Amino acid sequence: PTIQMLTLKRSAAQNQRRWITVAYRAQNGSNNRAASALASSNPTFFSTRKQGDCSDISSIHTTKSPAAFTTSVPRSSSNLNHVSNGGNIRYHSSMAAATTSEPSELSSSSSSPIEAPRKYHFFQNVEYVQRPNEQGKVAIIRFDNPDKAVNTISFAMKDEAKLLWDSEIHNDTNISAVVFSSGKPMGFIAGADIGDIKSIEDKRELTGIIEDGLKFFQKMKSKGVPLVCAINGPALGGGLEWALWCDYRVCSDAAQTKLGLPEVKLGLLPGFGGTQNLHPLVGLQEALGMMLQGKEVRAKKAKKIGLVDMVVAPQSVEKVAIDSAFALANKSLKIPKKKKSWMNWALEDTSIGRNLIFKKTKEMVDKNTGGAQNYPSPYKIMDCVQHGLEHSSGDEKYKFEREQFAQLADTTQAKGLIGIFEGMTSLKKHNFGETSQPIQNVAVLGAGLMGAGIAQVTAEKGYTTLLKDKDDAGIARGEAYIQENWGKKVKRKRMTKYQHNINTSNIVPLTDDSVSWQKHFGQADLVIEAVFEDLNLKRKIVADMEAVTPSHCVFATNTSAIPICDIAEGAQRPENIIGMHYFSPVPQMPLLEIIPHEGTADHAKAAACEVGTKQGKTCIAVKDVPGFYVNRCLGPFLVEVSALIRDGASLEALDKAMKNFGMPVGPITLADEVGVDVTSKVATFLSNADLGVRMEGGDVSVMSNMIEKGWLGKKAGQGFYTYNGKKKTINADVKAYIQQYVKKDLGLKEEEIQNRIVSRFVNEAVKCLEDGIIADPVVGDIGLVFGTGFAPFTGGPFRYLDAYGADKYVGVMEGFAAEYGPQFEPCQLLKDHAASGKKFHSD
Repeated sequence: PTIQMLTLKRSAAQNQRRWITVAYRAQNGSNNRAASALASSNPTFFSTRKQGDCSDISSIHTTKSPAAFTTSVPRSSSNLNHVSNGGNIRYHSSMAAATTSEPSELSSSSSSPIEAPRKYHFFQNVEYVQRPNEQGKVAIIRFDNPDKAVNTISFAMKDEAKLLWDSEIHNDTNISAVVFSSGKPMGFIAGADIGDIKSIEDKRELTGIIEDGLKFFQKMKSKGVPLVCAINGPALGGGLEWALWCDYRVCSDAAQTKLGLPEVKLGLLPGFGGTQNLHPLVGLQEALGMMLQGKEVRAKKAKKIGLVDMVVAPQSVEKVAIDSAFALANKSLKIPKKKKSWMNWALEDTSIGRNLIFKKTKEMVDKNTGGAQNYPSPYKIMDCVQHGLEHSSGDEKYKFEREQFAQLADTTQAKGLIGIFEGMTSLKKHNFGETSQPIQNVAVLGAGLMGAGIAQVTAEKGYTTLLKDKDDAGIARGEAYIQENWGKKVKRKRMTKYQHNINTSNIVPLTDDSVSWQKHFGQADLVIEAVFEDLNLKRKIVADMEAVTPSHCVFATNTSAIPICDIAEGAQRPENIIGMHYFSPVPQMPLLEIIPHEGTADHAKAAACEVGTKQGKTCIAVKDVPGFYVNRCLGPFLVEVSALIRDGASLEALDKAMKNFGMPVGPITLADEVGVDVTSKVATFLSNADLGVRMEGGDVSVMSNMIEKGWLGKKAGQGFYTYNGKKKTINADVKAYIQQYVKKDLGLKEEEIQNRIVSRFVNEAVKCLEDGIIADPVVGDIGLVFGTGFAPFTGGPFRYLDAYGADKYVGVMEGFAAEYGPQFEPCQLLKDHAASGKKFHSD
């Protein structure tokens, strides 16, 4: 063998410590091993390998400080313990080099350790750790797909995992424990590869694929050695299921670390044993809550409920996992059994208690979903858990689980929810290029509910946030709103007190009387105005801001309907003006419409998208027309609601019909929550815009007259509903008022109410695609699901049409047009799809 020596620097701070690196290259033989070690009475090991690096390096750190030396590394593995003399020996399955070093102290050298060729695509080469006085070795298997930023479980990854296990782990009797870790800087496994599931046309084939994966996990367990997970970052879906098959779980306390089974959000269920393996660890009640809500659990909570065994700092996760693996192997570490209170025992471990849990859980699911016809996956999850409790031994419980998974994967609900997930992911990127300047300082004009909400989500993401209103009273209201929201987060442990203080310090409150407000705005990179919907006022603000802000500063208006080109008219820097339409309440609503006018520069579009995405919003770019996209679709929707009131439908019946369709709230509740005044203004504005006959058929003055009475909605305590705390009722005055608008009670059935409202909504969405207001059906689906709550399980209006059938839907609308008027006439693009049979989505 050839030995090459690297000399190392010695710092003053390390007066009694020296790092020695020995690089070894084997010239022949297939079983050559290399290792280097230094003796110590209290050794610890240190690896030069950075996470994500698949180089073939092993290393040891010792506290001894002998003089620099040159030595040879013996080829015989029997001499390894002698060489290490108390140290740790680390080597890879394709050993090419061994080093003991601290990277920052390596001096330059023309020679460097040889990097072994990578043997696997989805995994780094297996690394082994041996210790003196320990029987066997610990194998470290690191997930690392170089093609993606995160690791996912795909069909190909499953097959490679089987190959790795069979060729290197299963039959090696010297392996005493296995550690599963990740080569990514932050992230264990983010879940399954959804593309694989979509690629299977006959979903029944999924049962065999899942069974193959399950057999791998069972074979993994059958080796009979401790299996340990080192989790740093997200372990979600299949990632957590992999961890559940292990005996011991160590996770980091990093903010990015979260564990969960979110499959229900995709209309699916955990398919690799999750419905069976979670509740024995965390308890039946906690497990049902996690799976039915898709909740993500942070490290502290995970430790508390028994989901993980240890929480450590991110930099220590893998080391502690290895230490734990050795300790489990030599039986010096015992896994304590989670203690259960007598109450939880009575509920979770007796048939009477379990029946009560499932009864109450089903009632909750019924209330939140509207039934299995809308969201079948929560019900299937409960079925799987119950079936497993009744068939606790053998593989029947897993067989039932994968059969239910395959059935769900073939539902329109799963396809719709997966479409929403993929659309949201695709919209995280934009093609507008770079901003002209880094965005650091964001100013918000107006401290009302919208302005304060915008300031809140901006400050939370680390921006210096200038919040300005005309006087101290306005600023005080805005700050009180923000502090109330943050206080709730702290109370619910969703925000630390430290982060609360940081966020608070990011907000700079200013008024017209503040001496320094112009100086502060002179450093603004983006200004977002959230003032009243008045064109002249907005133009004045543009002029005022252009006088005090730097030339690169982007001006964004939060108008809900006024065309951006009208606001930009007469501006000195119209290329910097853009629309950023937020939805109320801003901290909760996930959508942001980005509306450039024809003269908006790309750098302004990039700035708006960058800030919006960082604020946690899903940004959709839409054309500058009255109402933009979401409110433009809401216009005909609101008109039809007023038409249904005219035709005798009660307010309660309208809300109930749309809730049963799948909307989170009905149209009457929506108007109250948005504000009757705001809703009326949008409807009136669009009635006078360019929608023509599509805004006819009803009478939106029902809302304008309510404004005169002060019935402004929930914020005023009185709208269509009267609000008393959390309770809402329709009082006699409102009923009498509404009755004035009823011309004839047609005795409408719920299905007709639904079809009349939804068809106006959906037709306008397709018309927006026809007119180029939105770029594609993905944007259209995301916009209405995230902006209005359009039944998420449908996947949005375009997937809803694909599932319903465009030809059938055109027939429904033409029937309404004949009965009620031309406002129901389907647009040309919808007719074209009906005639050709073409779908809006190709998948």
